[in-house]
Amino acid sequence: MCVYDRSHCCCKADVKEFILSILRSSPSMRDSRNYLSSFGRPTAPPFPNPSEQLSGATPALSLPPQPGTDPTPATDASNPQPENPLVASLLDPIVRHPALVKIQGPFTDLQLNSICQGMAHLQKLGLVSVIVLDRDDLPATEPADTAAAQRQKKMVLRDLEKVVASLGRLGAGARPVLSTVARIAGKSGEGDSGGERVEGEVFVEEEGLDHVRRAVTEGEIPVLLPVALDSGCRTRRVGADAVLKALAESMAAAPVGKGSGTGSSVVDLTPLRLLIINREGGIPSYARQGLPHLSINLASELSFIQDTYLPHWSESHPTALSNLRLSDACLAHMPRDASALLVSHRSPAAMIANLITNKPAHSASLPHALLVESEGRLTRDTPTLIRKGLPVRVLRSLDEVDRPALNRLLEKSFRRTLDQDAFYTRLETDMDFLIVIGDYAGAAIVTTEPDSTPEGICYLDKFAVLPSHQGDGTVDFLWVALRDETYGLGLLDAANPSEGSLSGQGRGRDLVWRSRADNPVNKWYAERSNGFITTPDGKWKMFWCDAEERLRERARQGGREFGGGWLSRMVEMEEEGRLARWEPVIGAIGSVWAK
Repeated sequence: MCVYDRSHCCCKADVKEFILSILRSSPSMRDSRNYLSSFGRPTAPPFPNPSEQLSGATPALSLPPQPGTDPTPATDASNPQPENPLVASLLDPIVRHPALVKIQGPFTDLQLNSICQGMAHLQKLGLVSVIVLDRDDLPATEPADTAAAQRQKKMVLRDLEKVVASLGRLGAGARPVLSTVARIAGKSGEGDSGGERVEGEVFVEEEGLDHVRRAVTEGEIPVLLPVALDSGCRTRRVGADAVLKALAESMAAAPVGKGSGTGSSVVDLTPLRLLIINREGGIPSYARQGLPHLSINLASELSFIQDTYLPHWSESHPTALSNLRLSDACLAHMPRDASALLVSHRSPAAMIANLITNKPAHSASLPHALLVESEGRLTRDTPTLIRKGLPVRVLRSLDEVDRPALNRLLEKSFRRTLDQDAFYTRLETDMDFLIVIGDYAGAAIVTTEPDSTPEGICYLDKFAVLPSHQGDGTVDFLWVALRDETYGLGLLDAANPSEGSLSGQGRGRDLVWRSRADNPVNKWYAERSNGFITTPDGKWKMFWCDAEERLRERARQGGREFGGGWLSRMVEMEEEGRLARWEPVIGAIGSVWAK
């Protein structure tokens, strides 16, 4: 017996797995709104967001206020409630968007079926995969020997047949594209359209997208071979990466056109995701002891990751760096909030979570001990999320600060008017450094508060991100840079590549900050801190992160591993004296907001 969705036939077990995959992604209200804005019904009412309104505490992460809405009318049998827009959009997306997908085999039939199940689920959610097949066991280019070239083409063609058949069995319409979509620039260095091209460059012209456009318009998944037409009109096998880069450029430049069939109003070929499905998993990270990066900010980390890639990773992850470069090239043509996901074939559910939340499996700003040392939290198969990101700078002098830009950031983030005289007078004497991400899309201001000790208190005075950049990874990238300059300083994994950073050189310091007791973002702060208390007046919560270098050194001296119960017991031994010293100093810091 089968149950039907609105477009395909699938068995109950598949429907159940589909629903469970959505539930496991645990989307927040913001995630749901972002999904609906891209894939949902254009006339759907906005989701309310009362719990994410922040109080403008110091410091705070803030969201834009929701516009006012009319009171909800009373309901009766003649006036039924409108359907839930999130549920309706999940079951019947109106707007379809493509994702570029590289299936990097070879895979067994069982593995391919698991991958195709993920593609089928994404299709139901409105993301139509444009698949390019690849095989690690074949050279990137076609050999000169004709017989060998034919054998290799047959291997890739068999993979295409398997993928199309598997998608069909799962109720996902798939279209094998046997025609040559891409071309190779000849000696003239020009494409047919007259645009200048480097000799040997793979490109896709507008007419080459016809097969892809028709498939996406009709909600079918096009499956492409990694081939291109050379200047002599011969089909050559080329690297899948070259085809994907050419598709990203051409699809992003393609005009938006009207779709056809039920459920599609327009077809925009601009890819929103790049999915690289391989056997390696994510890109190994020095900071994670060889386990994968959770998220990567290409604007500030690309060169650093390539320069510090350890030799033995080339054996366990031979294509990690080439996939990183592929992500950089494709994302350059994709929207700012687009992302690339490097995911193992063992983690198909991660693709569902990434589509709905556009976030990594775990926040990169969570404590290292929690991520690395918690059993099962981070594994080789944990995906790596890659974003264009923004450059990060560390400013050590107030003279380097663009004050008007910082003022706009703080006032938009906190939704309050800054008392500029009081604010900058304080920074002139107390500022330690200021981390700026992008063109003041976010900032973290750290001061040194004088107390009875020579070093003073390392205090996070402001942490702010523009509402337009919340949900695109900026918050996590900013916090990671903050960690590397304060409580993570002195460790090899704190070698922050940001301009003006200390690159891990120095001694870590305890970081302290406060937030209003009723601030909804306190849960986020608590997850990233070693502890917090409520001040005696009940007005504030004071948080702190312990210097990791000191904790690790004492753990080694005690013959115990860093993290877990030892961390908790050791912190308790020190807390009483520190808190008694910190609380009056932090509590006495005056407001810099206009009355």
